[in-house]
Amino acid sequence: MRTIKLGTSNLDVPVIAVGCMRINGLERAEAERFVRGSMEAGANFFDHADIYGGGACEEIFADAINMNADIREKMILQSKCGIRTGMFDFSKEHILDSVDGILKRLKTDYLDILLLHRPDTLVEPEEVAEAFDLLERSGKVRHFGVSNQNPMQIQLLKKYVKQPLVANQLQLSITNATMITQGFNVNMANESAVNRDGSILDFCRLHDITIQPWSPFQYGFFEGVFLGSDKFPELNQKIDEIAAKYDVSNTTIAMAWLLRHPARMQPVTGTMSLERLLECAKASEITLTRQEWYEIFRAAGNVLP
Repeated sequence: MRTIKLGTSNLDVPVIAVGCMRINGLERAEAERFVRGSMEAGANFFDHADIYGGGACEEIFADAINMNADIREKMILQSKCGIRTGMFDFSKEHILDSVDGILKRLKTDYLDILLLHRPDTLVEPEEVAEAFDLLERSGKVRHFGVSNQNPMQIQLLKKYVKQPLVANQLQLSITNATMITQGFNVNMANESAVNRDGSILDFCRLHDITIQPWSPFQYGFFEGVFLGSDKFPELNQKIDEIAAKYDVSNTTIAMAWLLRHPARMQPVTGTMSLERLLECAKASEITLTRQEWYEIFRAAGNVLP
């Protein structure tokens, strides 16, 4: 699979990240087939979070493949922390405790990347910096990033944190593309002109932060998948038309739409079907034309000024 550099790091990562939020829905044999099949396809970047399945997803992942040093060196592991029941917590104590729990469940000595999950308005960035320094010096975490953060929240962290923030995981799909649509409607008196995220797309490009789109096939906030949905007939007709041209699935084209953007994003899949994951991976072999990209964008109901 095609690779990119993650942010400003020297880490080469596949352009597709394998999200493991639903792996606790698989039997052990199914989980092993899924993980090993992903790796064989070059999709060796696995995204976790300490809240997925209450930690069970990380345990199931490690147990399914009999995690050991040899297997560990063949994969890239990312996890997230900071969400607790009823609140968010970026305190030094919580970050350090969370990483220890993540490492124990994944049966590994280190994470390749740690992301801070949802923004914590009570964050003390000095504490985050102390936690990151301790994690880096101990070898428990090699790279750091954030999730669902806007430019000013990132800038606040960067004032104190010395490590580069290499990734920002953000909701983005063809039907959830406000970070793109607002860029077309600068200084216009319409709903699409509302700047909801501080121009995070341009900010990440300017600062070489890799955007990791989550829920790349969802519309709304986990309301459903747009592929095959009767809510989006025009979009599905256009995607199917382009899929037939390239002789691939609609899943492949929807993923290729994200990969076509010059921001060099790394979408995070959510499927637990190896077959569908392979369809996602095939998108790395396709480069949509500019016309095809815009046709899909407009077919989703996005209006150009």
